[in-house]
Amino acid sequence: MVSALSREDAWRLLNEYTKGESLLKHALAVEAAVRGYARRFGEEELEWGIVGLLHDFDYERWPTAADHPFRGCEILEAEGYPEWVRRAILSHADYSGVPRESPLEKTLFACDEMAGFITAASLVRPSRSVLDLEASSVVKRMKDKAFARGVKRDDLRAGADVLGLPLDEHIANVIASLREQADVLGLRGTL
Repeated sequence: MVSALSREDAWRLLNEYTKGESLLKHALAVEAAVRGYARRFGEEELEWGIVGLLHDFDYERWPTAADHPFRGCEILEAEGYPEWVRRAILSHADYSGVPRESPLEKTLFACDEMAGFITAASLVRPSRSVLDLEASSVVKRMKDKAFARGVKRDDLRAGADVLGLPLDEHIANVIASLREQADVLGLRGTL
């Protein structure tokens, strides 16, 4: 039972349900991006980061819209995670029926797909690094329908909109957050 939010407990839970390296790195990338926004908004970084870290922890076991993120939220409730954590995680899935209302909920949605897209854009660079990636390169990649074709471009734009930011500024913010964790994310590349 969780008495206070702990990154160590969240990391343990994530690793209990998620074994794939790419999904673990995605969780870390979303955590970094959400924490970056928490700093910008004057919010609690640890708490926001834990939501980013856990948002997809059930996805590997239960990837269907019938189960994810609902199963995960049942587990989080049993583990004693507060309602606001579960609500934020539910809200990141359009089909959950939970509207994004709080700054955290909007931020998680905005960072989820963007962190993945920026990771993919970093890995196709000659340097394989986020350290020399610029927002303009990401915008250019968004126009290439064949690149990361599973990522809905409308979701990337909607994420910036829900935060009230121009797209290039949102991209730059997420890049900056991922740069801080480049080594952990495997995005230092050759730089």
